[in-house]
Amino acid sequence: MDDALIDSLVAASREFDGTGADPERNCWMAVHRHVHGVLPSEYDIREVPEELYLAVLERRRGS
Repeated sequence: MDDALIDSLVAASREFDGTGADPERNCWMAVHRHVHGVLPSEYDIREVPEELYLAVLERRRGS
């Protein structure tokens, strides 16, 4: 895993804290935007790489 990418996505996940302080949701949204280039819509079921999502979530929880 690229540490710089994970740190960047952790920072991006914090941008969503204003709409809800849910680290799982916010990390998923940041990874989704990174992978697909857009934020998820209400019915968006596109998957994100689980390994990347979990790495971002773990780093965020540890910081």
